[in-house]
Amino acid sequence: MPFFKRCAKRFHGWTNTSAKTVGAAALIISLAGIISRLLGFVRDRLFASQFGAGDILDAYYAAFRIPDLLYNLLVMGALSAAFVPIFTDLLATKKKDAAWELAVSLLEWMVMLLGVLSLFMFMGAPWLISLLVPGFSEEKQLIAVDLTRIMLLSPVILAISAVFGGVLVSFRRFIAYSLAPIFYNLGIIFGVVALVPAMGVTGLGWGVVLGASLHMMVQIPAVYFSGLPLRPFRFRFHYDRMVHKVLLLMIPRSLGMATNQIGLLLTTVFASALASGSLAVFTLASNIQSIPIGLFAVAFSLAAFPMLSLSASRGEEKEFFSLLAGTAKRILFFVVPLSMLFIVFRAQFVRVILGSGQFDWEDTIATFGVLAWLSVSLFAQGLIPLFARGFYALQDTKTPLYVALFAEIFHIISLILLLPYYSVDALAISFSVGSIINFFLLLFFLRRRILAWKDGEIFSESIKIFGAALFAGVVAQFSKSAFILAPSPLDTFAEIFLQLVFGVSLSLAAFLLASSWLHIEEFHLLKRWIRCKVLREPAVASSVEGHPEKGDW
Repeated sequence: MPFFKRCAKRFHGWTNTSAKTVGAAALIISLAGIISRLLGFVRDRLFASQFGAGDILDAYYAAFRIPDLLYNLLVMGALSAAFVPIFTDLLATKKKDAAWELAVSLLEWMVMLLGVLSLFMFMGAPWLISLLVPGFSEEKQLIAVDLTRIMLLSPVILAISAVFGGVLVSFRRFIAYSLAPIFYNLGIIFGVVALVPAMGVTGLGWGVVLGASLHMMVQIPAVYFSGLPLRPFRFRFHYDRMVHKVLLLMIPRSLGMATNQIGLLLTTVFASALASGSLAVFTLASNIQSIPIGLFAVAFSLAAFPMLSLSASRGEEKEFFSLLAGTAKRILFFVVPLSMLFIVFRAQFVRVILGSGQFDWEDTIATFGVLAWLSVSLFAQGLIPLFARGFYALQDTKTPLYVALFAEIFHIISLILLLPYYSVDALAISFSVGSIINFFLLLFFLRRRILAWKDGEIFSESIKIFGAALFAGVVAQFSKSAFILAPSPLDTFAEIFLQLVFGVSLSLAAFLLASSWLHIEEFHLLKRWIRCKVLREPAVASSVEGHPEKGDW
């Protein structure tokens, strides 16, 4: 057996475990997400300390917008929303050959389409950058153009990786899938640490390309042993009914992603006209507040998606709603208290994560102001991925599109109205307004779509979670009185870190205490899971036989 195949088989043996419940799958994704987020902290701290919130980071984040536009429109949301339900349905109806033919054909189409678009954008990069960041100086725009051209390789590579990921999600093999973001961050960190000293600023771009390549390669063994025929691309592009169906389903989702991308592009345009570093400040704050989204919201949404798709394909509406409602409550249980912590300890989080080197106190003040406004909408940001996937599982990609369009209109209007008064904070306030409107509209239409919907099953528990989080926030605010109320430039890292650890620990304990007192179901499920899975105690009598979600976190 060739050396590569032996190594791949060993790696596959470790990553081939299928998650049997949403909780188990979410745990795998969350654990990998924690590692990825820690690496994200390292990445952002390296960026902040080496470059500060200034011209280089502004140019880097602006350059990211065009490759991200391609990736988000055609790959990230659209591909998973359209591919996974159809691929899962083919597997469920014992049409495995057709499922693999769909995956291979889709790979060929995506590589061709993204390759051509990337080539056109490579040639038009100077013009695109001048439109995107008209407020940048000429020198700053040139840096952004060079980085954009390098990073345009990444959407093509990530498109291949996304198809691999869709296959693994459909088989509920989340380990290799969850490792991919970790390796992506490692590639970017390598770019900052090793490539920038050797190549200059362009090393940042090559680090992104390296990260995308690692993102793809780490999934290859698991995909290969799942059954995907990794043959050389033939680029036949013959008519295939299933590919046609995927592409048709992708169109509304792509348009929906386009509305979000328009908002990000306009944010970049307006930020380019603000003080130097404004785009960097917004992006760094956004990276911090997105931690709960990546660790819990996306993890649970991804884990639930195959089972939602399966329930929808079988017409099991009660099971569909039960799974959706349970996943929503679990997301809120984790996201809401963390959003409260971000608001109360915004200065401490920013200073601990980013405060070193060229990232000075003025950068800190600007960043924690943006972080607070973004955190207000974390509950909405957390549930949007799940509720949108609820529609996708029903093979309805149009409703989330119309909702996203309507919410984006409010985002843009509020941005234009607030910018003269709130400067960089307006970027965050308008984003939160759009996210909250998006969430409530998705909730409204999903309630009308699902006949088995029961308001009490979601709302009563959600109110308890918000109440417990509010109590934890009050405790967190009082805990700050044990230290200096607001960190000054003279505070040491140790003092701020100690204040943060003490306050977060105390407030999380308060949240758990309030959850127990209010009899929040998710708290007792978590406690039961720790006893059974971590402490290895015998299963409790309240577990419901045949319903793992009732007795298994």
